[in-house]
Amino acid sequence: MNEMSETDQLIPLSNATLNDLPAAIQRPTYDRSALRAGIVHIGLGNFHRAHQAWYLHRLMQQGLAQDWAIVGAGVRSGDAQMRARLEAQDHLTTLIELDPEGTRIEVTGAMIDFLPVAEDNAPLIACLSDPAIRIVSLTVTEGGYFIAQDTGGPDLDHPELLHDIAHPATPRTAFGAIIAGLRARRLAGHGPFTVQSCDNLQGNGDITRDLVVSLARVMDPALADWIEAECAFPNSMVDCIVPATGPDELARVRASGIDDAAPVTHENFRQWVIEDHFCAGRPDWDQVGAVFTDDVVPYESMKIRMLNAGHQLLANAGELLSIATIADCMADADIAAFFAQVQRAEIAPHVTAVAGMTAEEYVTLITRRFANPQIRDTTRRVAFDGLSRHRGFLHPIIRDALTAGHRVEGLALAEALWARMCAGLREDGSEIAPNDPEWDVLHAAATEARTDPRAWLALYADLAEDPRFCAPFEQALRRVWQDGTRSVLRSYVS
Repeated sequence: MNEMSETDQLIPLSNATLNDLPAAIQRPTYDRSALRAGIVHIGLGNFHRAHQAWYLHRLMQQGLAQDWAIVGAGVRSGDAQMRARLEAQDHLTTLIELDPEGTRIEVTGAMIDFLPVAEDNAPLIACLSDPAIRIVSLTVTEGGYFIAQDTGGPDLDHPELLHDIAHPATPRTAFGAIIAGLRARRLAGHGPFTVQSCDNLQGNGDITRDLVVSLARVMDPALADWIEAECAFPNSMVDCIVPATGPDELARVRASGIDDAAPVTHENFRQWVIEDHFCAGRPDWDQVGAVFTDDVVPYESMKIRMLNAGHQLLANAGELLSIATIADCMADADIAAFFAQVQRAEIAPHVTAVAGMTAEEYVTLITRRFANPQIRDTTRRVAFDGLSRHRGFLHPIIRDALTAGHRVEGLALAEALWARMCAGLREDGSEIAPNDPEWDVLHAAATEARTDPRAWLALYADLAEDPRFCAPFEQALRRVWQDGTRSVLRSYVS
């Protein structure tokens, strides 16, 4: 596609201007004014618009799923900014696919509304009460499910959940709002809806069901019984690398001729594997590439253990060495060699093959995807919320490896790099700004761990008592501080 010059006129994105877009840009061929809502998506950000909303848009392009349009929702004050940007452009999104062989641009229109963001979630609850809504989906990040570290179950003592328990009609959390919406539907004689997590948690549907039912049981045991019996919580695996939108992404969309305040860039790969368990119908996403299955676990395990854990192998080392993006990390010989060896020697043995893909083949796939120079996915974004991501992605592999009697030196080094990163200084002396909801706790532990590595191990529950992990971790952290990241990476690989 030819890029615009600075003097060319940008076309403001809206329903009225779709036909004015450059001819090479794909756009909705369906009548958006005839779409009817069927899905509410909570936590509507870049990933959802590049992934789940794209699959639905593709169905709509075939004349299907016209009654499954998406209504966006948010439960954080910052979500109001996204709402304002999307509302100003009729909830349309420009997707820019970044492929080393060429850029493709598409405007999608599966979303038709974005609810006002309110502290008491009244607009969201009212929408969830509407029987037309048959699926409520979520991308609220791995840390948004209130998982208790000691039990692995719902943390019903969390202050946000305690508020919802005390004020069920004016909840603060997405899950409190879901329960309030289901309560209203039950009282009105309406049926249930499916709650569909699209976050990177193994067993995300099971985790969501446990949280919703447990929270409801404290509020209203009869309602909890109804939810448990009538609602569906399918597990799913989602995959597409979607960088945050910054100046570079805004410049790309302007270069295409479009004035879009919230464009999304993404890689040329998508995967969505879904447990086929819905209580009120569903779109036929399989007609546009999604996979329905009775067992998502092997797909989840492969993706979470290799791609998501692999992201942490790269991002923490990259932050310490002042390397800006994941692609730049893959271009760094020391980090790339560390990534490859940990993947093949310490992660792949604990990953089961899925249809058409072995663990070794998956390493090759993600190596190519991570190395895509067109994807400017920052190490800072990937390293965000490390406490949730390390606990969810890396620690289960460590436990499985120890159970199998395997060595974990590379995984222990990855944990040491994370601890070193949370001290808040790169090796060139520049500051790493707070990058975790629990940054204060992590920073204090990392600072103390410089001289006493066991201060960091207090974060690890049972692993903190296993010398097979603790010994290589302590050795790695001391060496990272003493000799530097590159020296330790090279030593591990050699």
